[in-house]
Amino acid sequence: MRGSLGLLYNRAKIGLLLLLFGISGCNTLKKVEDEELLLTKNSIFVDEEKVTDSEIKGLIGQKPNSSVLGYPLRLNLYNLAKENPDSSFNDWLHRKEKREKRLNNFLSAKQVNRLRESFLVKGSSEFLKRIGEPPAVIDTAKTNKSVKRLEAYYNTKGYFNSAATYEIVEGKREKRAELHYKVNLSKPYIVDSIQKNIASPELDSIYKLSAKKSYVREGEQFDLEKFTLERERLTSLFRNSGVYNFQESSINYDILRDTTLDANDQLLDIQLNIKKFRSSSNGVDTTTNYRVARIKKINIYADYDIYGAADSLQVLEYDNYNIYYSNKLRYKPKALTDAIFFTKDSIYRDLDRLRTYRQITNLNTFKYPNIDFIPDSTQTELVSNIYLAAKPKYSLNMNFDITHSNIQQVGTAFSTSVITRNVFGGAETLNVSARGSIGLLSDASLSNETFTSEIGGDINITFPRIWFPFKTEKVIPYYMLPQTRLLAGTNFQRNIGLDKQSLNSVLSYNWSPTNLHKNNFELLNVEFVRNVNPDNFYNVYRNTFSNLDDIADQFKGDSQYDDYFEVDDNGDQFLDIPNGANTFADDVLNGSIPVTSEEYDEVNSIEERRVRLTENNLIFASNFSHTKNSKSDINDLDFYQYRIKVESAGGMLALVANVVPYNKNDSGQNLVFGVPFSQYVKTEFDYIRHWRVGESQVIAFRSFAGIAIPYGNSNSIPFVRSYFAGGSNDNRAWNAYELGPGKTMNVNDFNEANLKLAFNLEYRFPLVGDLKGALFADAGNIWNVFDNENNPDAIFSGIDSLADIALGNGFGLRYDFTYFVFRLDLGFKTFNPGKVGSDRWFDGYNFKNSTFNIGINYPF
Repeated sequence: MRGSLGLLYNRAKIGLLLLLFGISGCNTLKKVEDEELLLTKNSIFVDEEKVTDSEIKGLIGQKPNSSVLGYPLRLNLYNLAKENPDSSFNDWLHRKEKREKRLNNFLSAKQVNRLRESFLVKGSSEFLKRIGEPPAVIDTAKTNKSVKRLEAYYNTKGYFNSAATYEIVEGKREKRAELHYKVNLSKPYIVDSIQKNIASPELDSIYKLSAKKSYVREGEQFDLEKFTLERERLTSLFRNSGVYNFQESSINYDILRDTTLDANDQLLDIQLNIKKFRSSSNGVDTTTNYRVARIKKINIYADYDIYGAADSLQVLEYDNYNIYYSNKLRYKPKALTDAIFFTKDSIYRDLDRLRTYRQITNLNTFKYPNIDFIPDSTQTELVSNIYLAAKPKYSLNMNFDITHSNIQQVGTAFSTSVITRNVFGGAETLNVSARGSIGLLSDASLSNETFTSEIGGDINITFPRIWFPFKTEKVIPYYMLPQTRLLAGTNFQRNIGLDKQSLNSVLSYNWSPTNLHKNNFELLNVEFVRNVNPDNFYNVYRNTFSNLDDIADQFKGDSQYDDYFEVDDNGDQFLDIPNGANTFADDVLNGSIPVTSEEYDEVNSIEERRVRLTENNLIFASNFSHTKNSKSDINDLDFYQYRIKVESAGGMLALVANVVPYNKNDSGQNLVFGVPFSQYVKTEFDYIRHWRVGESQVIAFRSFAGIAIPYGNSNSIPFVRSYFAGGSNDNRAWNAYELGPGKTMNVNDFNEANLKLAFNLEYRFPLVGDLKGALFADAGNIWNVFDNENNPDAIFSGIDSLADIALGNGFGLRYDFTYFVFRLDLGFKTFNPGKVGSDRWFDGYNFKNSTFNIGINYPF
């Protein structure tokens, strides 16, 4: 069996090599006929100046073949496909018949046809054609269409006399050519005057109030896009000023020009026309003046059933709203009316209607609502009917996911949650969840075990409003979709560090001032972290133990120090864990064991780290984060995003210390429930920018800066709030926790600090189908600053420390499974600050010393 697998493996390698040689040796011009030319480049020149605008370049219909770093991969894959796979099959069949006369005895005609359609014969060629790309042969018909598009585009910009041509420029290499498009603009036309013809008096009055905001202005160049924007602006203006039934089709423009004037006269007179409202009834078209309408009555159907009868419902009048329901009203009236943004006797506004849709959806209690406006005969009064269909009271969600984190390479996670809606009658949502996961550690040195495990659960309740003792509607109105979240949860991790159990509770508020901006304010974020196995410190942090054991080597064999050591099966002595190692460190620090000053400092650093990482943490924090994302939709490949976060911990507890005396530990720290509370301030800035540089090609950039400064009751940052470098979402040339701090070189098993800078640049491009590639460069590091670290190599001392920024680069593959992206990255250490001199650059820059990372979804 093993031999068969080895043979299969060798054949696979040979096949892969043959495929690579086939692709690399493939003739790019294989399917370009003698009289044809392969298009290699498009260039656009406007008045002899080259155009780089992506919008204008997008007007060109025929484009060169796509490439990866200049290599036409998809074209060459297409060229590998046979033109007539059936003929190849028939040739094979003919040879087979000659060798074996009795072929037809065991192959029927039906089987032969099936074989002909098989992947190996015909399907392989079809597959190559599907994932490949036919040669972009210059087509003059398509080129002429592109010329017409260029002329039409510049006509919309006021260049009515523009003329476009093209030129085929053959290259030095055979059967290849570029297309040069040339546009002569001539003089642009200018808007000389604007007249208006508005049929409805009320529209005329509204227009006058905002005429200065018009996109179409006298003295400016004619631009059809501005006319389109002005139509949209006026439509929005009228529909938000009471004209609920205004139609954009009622707006048009006339261009007035005296043709008897000089042909060189480039001035245009524009007339804005806004017609009357047009309706059709019984095949008869009628026109009436547009009127401003007010909302006379608002009906809310809280138990809407399309099969029910409205006259069988009960009604409750509340704050000028009529709430219809059956049997018993399940919702607090205020919870319903607060989601409605138009009131009785107010003028109609489209903005209020859209905000109502958003807020009702934000309640997470109803399905998407239906809102009707019924006018009276005068078109000046409206009755609004709001139909609400409830979602199920309870729902059960179960998920099984592939997970990835900074600790584990890959894992599986199972989670389940029970959602209860409208818990207290105010559209509150209660979510009770449980989760568990198991994963493969990203670095074997992180634990004695290979796998990690985690189990936890949360109770989360969400209020669709700001839950606060004081009214906040004026500061955070309901159209900002405010929410209050109360969470309590616990989590237990095994085989990660010392095994940790955490208890946390959160009181947070979030709201969205606009579609682009989001705010989150965690008034209380309380977390208690308990190390379950503190005596296991030296078993987990093997590098730290090795450093301590090396210092103890000089005392091995001396009988007076035997209590520190244990003997393994080979007769070698090691510090006993935990008692021997802990006692040895204590005796060194209290002067009972003579060591050099350097050794004393090393032991002191080790002991400080052990105490810090084995003590339990109580974090009592508040934080605020603001996020802006300019991405318009999932297909937007050109956008930016930033996040600013500020956090403070322990401040309130420190203030209470002036009133309530705390117990203190030996280090003088105040204790709450026997645990020293953390005190620090922390701030972060994260910026992401994506540029679309071609068809499905993106350059992605990310920068991150974060610092956490301990003070008062703390001289260091809790491990769970500190920074690390390396891993699949950071500098991919290093494993997680392996890089830094500063120019130290992996001195600890978990290297972390309280200052971090990170910069990432990635070029993403399509390869074949859903398989994509990437080239990346990652830079950054972590440092200690304003804490108890005394190693100068780990401390950020100013601008000079920026010379210790590590650099890694590499390449990766991504496969898009629609719901998530599976990612493989291979990173190489380009500049390693932990080394000295010229060894910092490109030392170990090979596949053997590269770092392999598995990730889920894009890192930024």
